[in-house]
Amino acid sequence: MAGVIEKRAVRETKARRTAIAGCKSMIKVIALAASLFLAGANASVAQETAASGAPGGAPASAPQSWQSLSPQQQQVLKGFQGKWDSLPPEKQQALAKGSQRWLSMTPEQRSGAEQRFKQWHALPPEQRQQLRQRWHEFKSLPPEQQQRVREQYKRFRQMPPERRQELRRQWRQMSPEQRRSYNHNLPAPAGAHRNAH
Repeated sequence: MAGVIEKRAVRETKARRTAIAGCKSMIKVIALAASLFLAGANASVAQETAASGAPGGAPASAPQSWQSLSPQQQQVLKGFQGKWDSLPPEKQQALAKGSQRWLSMTPEQRSGAEQRFKQWHALPPEQRQQLRQRWHEFKSLPPEQQQRVREQYKRFRQMPPERRQELRRQWRQMSPEQRRSYNHNLPAPAGAHRNAH
């Protein structure tokens, strides 16, 4: 009887460790997915990001004139032409940067960005705010931790769909404290040295 109990305890311990390991991947995946989702959208998302104070929407020293935009940028941003001068300089800068990024995309990348943009606008406002917050959190991480997030996301995307679904389920069952603890204890990316806290 003691042997059966001991074997079950060992199995449960292994299952718990596996669940924790899977949840570590999910934390990074969620943070990175939010950042990719926001970063990959078109100029309108760049405007929303700048309005929320996200990095990349840094204030410009002076307003940017409509005439300083290339004809291609003006075409992309034509919906803003009439109100361009009334926009804050940081929004103008974010829109100009977003339009330039849009123009540098391939047709496939544009199609993907349009799809993500539609998905973004279909989200409830609370969920969009939550994603913005995660984006801020990701951007505030030190570079080595951001790299860890990217590597975890890449590993997650290479997993079979069933495994990803299981990790999502485990993530949803974790408490916020477990998620924070897991996130803090992720291994450093290859070639990086972990700083002592």
